[in-house]
Amino acid sequence: MVAMRWYLRYNLSYRDIEELLAERGVEVDHVTVYRWVQRFTPLLADAARFARRAPGDRWFVDETYVKVNGVWRYVYRAIDQYGQVIDVLVSARRDAAAARRFFARALKALKTVPVEVVTDAAAVYPAMLAGLIPAAWHHVERYAHNPVEADHSRLKQRLRPMRGLRTDRTAQTVIAGHAFVQNLRRGHYEIATETPTRLRLGAAFAELAKAI
Repeated sequence: MVAMRWYLRYNLSYRDIEELLAERGVEVDHVTVYRWVQRFTPLLADAARFARRAPGDRWFVDETYVKVNGVWRYVYRAIDQYGQVIDVLVSARRDAAAARRFFARALKALKTVPVEVVTDAAAVYPAMLAGLIPAAWHHVERYAHNPVEADHSRLKQRLRPMRGLRTDRTAQTVIAGHAFVQNLRRGHYEIATETPTRLRLGAAFAELAKAI
């Protein structure tokens, strides 16, 4: 849990974690840390889903780019008006099918329908949103989706020290794990709420570890 928390929280590589653990008398290969992250991150997020606070009704949606095995991939991301990361999706394409898949995932997982969706002027959104969330106001205005664009920078900062993402599946796990930790730190889960903010993440991981 400590190794995973360090990796998902701080700008560290798997080899950095290996070295930090070795200094504390724990001999673990960096490949093992990678396997832990891939195996247990989804389990932690799943264990926490019942404690997740309902997202707001305004969703800011945008795509950013990451390299996976040397090839650019699109990452669909959405946050609400309170800064909660709604969901993330790594996709090989930026088209209506990918956008629909992203929204369908989020709607199914959260059981919440937004009243307003803020996007850029990409042509794929109007018809897709009209069919999937007809009651929501689709807001397209210059600078309106700046909150999610600014939030992308936190993800990019986390990915910078990595030696590269190898597959779409591993990229999805790491990026979703980053969003999960970000939401925990921002208090969007009813977990370790009585713990001081700077200690909340460690307490939350310890509590969730018991559930898995």
